Amino acid sequence: MTETADVVIIGSGIVGSSVAYHLAQGGCTNVLVIEREAHQGKGSTGKSMGGVRAQFSTPVNIQMSRYSIDFFSRFDEVVGHPADYRAHGYLFCATNEKHLAYLKANRIRQMAFGVTNVEWVSPAEISAMVPQLRTNDILGGTFCPTDGFVDPHSVMMGFMLNARERGARLWLDTQVTGIQVDAGSADVSSALRGPRSDSKRSADETSALPALEARRIAGVMTSRGLVSTRVVVNAAGAWAAEVAKMAGAELPVEPLRRQLVPTEPFDQLPQRFPMVIDMSTGFHFRREGKGILLAWNDPEETAGFKTEFDPTFVEKILTHAASRVPCLAEAGVNPRRAWAGLYEMTPDHHAIIGQSPNVKGLYFVNGFSGHGVMHSPASGRITADLILRGHSDLIDTSQLGVERFAEGRFLEETAIL
Repeated sequence: MTETADVVIIGSGIVGSSVAYHLAQGGCTNVLVIEREAHQGKGSTGKSMGGVRAQFSTPVNIQMSRYSIDFFSRFDEVVGHPADYRAHGYLFCATNEKHLAYLKANRIRQMAFGVTNVEWVSPAEISAMVPQLRTNDILGGTFCPTDGFVDPHSVMMGFMLNARERGARLWLDTQVTGIQVDAGSADVSSALRGPRSDSKRSADETSALPALEARRIAGVMTSRGLVSTRVVVNAAGAWAAEVAKMAGAELPVEPLRRQLVPTEPFDQLPQRFPMVIDMSTGFHFRREGKGILLAWNDPEETAGFKTEFDPTFVEKILTHAASRVPCLAEAGVNPRRAWAGLYEMTPDHHAIIGQSPNVKGLYFVNGFSGHGVMHSPASGRITADLILRGHSDLIDTSQLGVERFAEGRFLEETAIL
């Protein structure tokens, strides 16, 4: 017997779970989420640093962060499950005039898009926040007190539990083996959106309508059998390009390893302090329980599905750590407690959200380039809006369509960690 679903979501990580939640909130409860692992969060979600920030350089990322951070601040009440949102702030430290000008320009842009609490801080104020920081070369910085951290696993589970309470289904330990596509001219999402006259149809909706004889989603083949559906959401994270190929679509998303190193319990830094970003090297760190979590984007890292931690990374990151925070030279590190995860990178470091131009009913919510956790409330809301209404009021979704790459409309986000 063939299963049926109004929407099939491939991937049950934090993004897929957010889409399921927002669809259910919008009244679409015949949703099936398919996860190949035996448990949720085995992919990038469970490896994330959990940071959330509004201090970006492009309007679309600032808008998505503003919505998402507000959502996280109300998550427990709205979703009914904890998010463990901690508003400890992000502190960007500039060490040259170029960095200063960059932060000042970003702050103006952030304030223009409603993030009005980003503060300009002096070297003395930075020293007061984190006295152990070496500040002799720091010229100033920016601090946003509502930036901070969430627990990615808790957020993912909260979204999914709420969606399941409203009727969404979750298949664990289930492989997607193929995506069926056929030809036709019907609007695959019209049944979900409801009737709407052409005179009232928005520009986004009009552009989303399939052309005559366009290929369209017909079903999903899985290790548990065929699921008949007209709408598939690709929420497969770093594996998104492989899923897109099953439907005959191209998606410029590739995996890139990011490695994180926790210290042993360490009491020579304050119990509470912001995420600190050293702009001279990209090294950043924050408190994690009794220890410190160290992160750094190794410029020598190459693309690929590399999920094993490289022990030689410890010496590299400790060199940057001790240079900026001398007392961290005394911190103990056990390489066996360190881990690696995968960013899902796009050519312009911005997400791809929207319907495939080649396969109607196939929706992408991919390529967050390290920002999947922090933007999960916004990305889930936007994707659900597109499926149910054909447009979203949250952002101009045309900015994030996959078509931008073929059309040369690259976005440039330079605030990448």
